[in-house]
Amino acid sequence: MEFTNININDDERLDFVNENLSIIQKKNGLTFGTDAYLLAAYVRAYKNQRAVELGGGTGIISLLLAVKNKCSAVYSVEIQSAFADIIRRNAEMNQLSNKVFAIESDIRNLNPTMTDGEVDIAVSNPPYMKLGGGKENNFSEKNIARREICGGIYDFCSAASKMIKYGGSFYTVYRPERLIDLISALRENSLEPKKMTFVFPDENSVPCLVLIQSKKGGNSGIDVTPPLIIYKNQGERRDYSDNMNKIYDTCSFESIF
Repeated sequence: MEFTNININDDERLDFVNENLSIIQKKNGLTFGTDAYLLAAYVRAYKNQRAVELGGGTGIISLLLAVKNKCSAVYSVEIQSAFADIIRRNAEMNQLSNKVFAIESDIRNLNPTMTDGEVDIAVSNPPYMKLGGGKENNFSEKNIARREICGGIYDFCSAASKMIKYGGSFYTVYRPERLIDLISALRENSLEPKKMTFVFPDENSVPCLVLIQSKKGGNSGIDVTPPLIIYKNQGERRDYSDNMNKIYDTCSFESIF
């Protein structure tokens, strides 16, 4: 896809994602990574499905859901004005302004009137780190994206439950070491975990990510899938596993699990 009349600020850059998608990103902000792509791939596609993304950043997950026709409309909620503006510009640049809509708001202040009613699904790649955890970054944009400065995992689960219909799904990606915090927050907000996938860098490593689909008002019982291995070898040469290549080709888990 060719882009014309793109306004890129001095603190931004333009990155290629795939043949159908490019995004503007902050040079000093968190950039598009594997966790975001895997989360978008984890979402199942349904006709006329409406979604809300909690903590949109550059809007990459919302854009992927739209360009892969997994949703007919995605409301990308972002608290930082500069990033909400990037979401709008990314949607316009990729000709997705009719599907991806930026909402500048704290996720703790959301209500369904802001998305023209309850939506079918919510997605979130929330901050993984507690306040005071780990070495802080010099750039506030990264601190807000990484740490629970503007809401903890309970707040993100509460917002998801508030925004989705009964029977709707919440998809999230998180760190395995905080899995208990996530599951506790989900259940406290009437979101029952229904599907879970652990992601491993390679066969000899501990998991680095966990993907969970939960259902609002769902019964207890969860399907734990086989693990996803990102790389099939170690050392200097790092080749994607066959399953990882399939996910990147299709932006979907349906062909492997």
